Amino acid sequence: MKKLILFALASFIAIGSFAQTPCGPQYGKSEKDSVKCLEEISFFRTYYDQKNYNDAYLHWKNIVEMCPCSWSAIFNTTYLQNMFDYLISSTDDEELANQFVDELLYAFATRHQFFPKNYTEGNGLGFKAFFMIRYRGKTIDDITQAFNLFIESIEMEKEKTQPNIWDRYFRIAEQIARIKADTTIMIDAYERATDYIETAILDYYKQIDKQIPNFENLEEAFEKGQITQAEYENRKQRLAQDTARAMQFINNYERTLKNIEIIFTPFAPCHVLEQVYTNKLEQNRENLPVLKKMLIIMNKGNCTDKLVFAEMLNIVHQAEPSAQTANLMGYYSLNQGDYDAALIFFKEAIELFETNEQKVDPWYMIGLIHQIKGNFVEARSAAREVLKLKSNSGKAFILIGDLYAASGSRCSGDDALPLGFAWAAEDKYIQAARVDSSVADQAREKRAKLRFPSDHDKFVRGLTTSGAEYRVECWIQETTTVR
Repeated sequence: MKKLILFALASFIAIGSFAQTPCGPQYGKSEKDSVKCLEEISFFRTYYDQKNYNDAYLHWKNIVEMCPCSWSAIFNTTYLQNMFDYLISSTDDEELANQFVDELLYAFATRHQFFPKNYTEGNGLGFKAFFMIRYRGKTIDDITQAFNLFIESIEMEKEKTQPNIWDRYFRIAEQIARIKADTTIMIDAYERATDYIETAILDYYKQIDKQIPNFENLEEAFEKGQITQAEYENRKQRLAQDTARAMQFINNYERTLKNIEIIFTPFAPCHVLEQVYTNKLEQNRENLPVLKKMLIIMNKGNCTDKLVFAEMLNIVHQAEPSAQTANLMGYYSLNQGDYDAALIFFKEAIELFETNEQKVDPWYMIGLIHQIKGNFVEARSAAREVLKLKSNSGKAFILIGDLYAASGSRCSGDDALPLGFAWAAEDKYIQAARVDSSVADQAREKRAKLRFPSDHDKFVRGLTTSGAEYRVECWIQETTTVR
């Protein structure tokens, strides 16, 4: 073991590992200290991997005291949580348990000082608050102290705040709001969470959009023989992994936001938001960031019919038009029955939105408005734009199916097969259920309501072979199959 440690030490010296750090030489002040430091790291890893947390802790403590800048993993969240959770839960000595808690909180509060490239101060404060609640959240003072730390952490990390921090922060906000009977605590917490979490989701969607040209360029290079099969597979796998990683973050944030919304909803029915925001509006007519947050909250709460919502929306959109305000103006105009204005605003939102995911909803709304206006061709075109941006949009397929199903007066007469358009409609409902399980029940109900061509009408036209191709004419112009 000693020879291995000395060999490792020689390697560190060779690459200049004794450069000065914020806590002095990285591995200790002397060669002897450095050998000792490397031994401690080796022992810690061995005992930790064996889940012998008692012995691992002794070596962890030596590393922190002797050479805290030697190895960033000694402050790794998983290491700290697993080790200290065990130590704290396995002792009956209250004083010793408090010592363990102090050391755990110290590690999170200070790790950014030793490894600023690996850890941020805000993230450390968030986990410090997280574990304060776990081990010391017994009184309202303890809870409030941790809650204030959460806020400090979130305002440092902003959209980079991790989902588990958001979840615990919001549950603590709920607890304090109930104790103090103060709904505004929950409203403030929800405004903060909605703002930063949606920014985080947007950032990850931007990352995904940036990968699309990379995939296209890779396919083109392979088709032209500019890269080998092995290089193609390797690069494609890396791109796919990056995209999958971004989607995992998006899913985690969306799940967290959904949980937050479930907790928040009982605290802020529309009449409460209307009262709170009517008073808040008078003090913030020129404070656009505050007005934007209030608009988002009222929109999420389906409170867009309130006068205060319309007033805030007009102020913000006139002062600083954006994709979000244009989209909200589209919904507001639609609710007022002004379809032409709604179309204008939704198209403006599409021009201003940055990611494909953001453009899906306004395109879909444009399709719905054209459906209401009886413009079936335009409605289908809008739904197809949705599918270009999001190929698994079940509701876009359902919209097209609804358009086809409603085409009786447009697709009858001459030699056309009565109700032949229903086959085309059923195709779309089947596709909707196949690509999006969330609309499967809806699609099944719509299929059940369809009326299909009679056997007589099929017979006289020679359409007796099930599965044979049939061209639906009129405005639909799609090939389907005989049922």
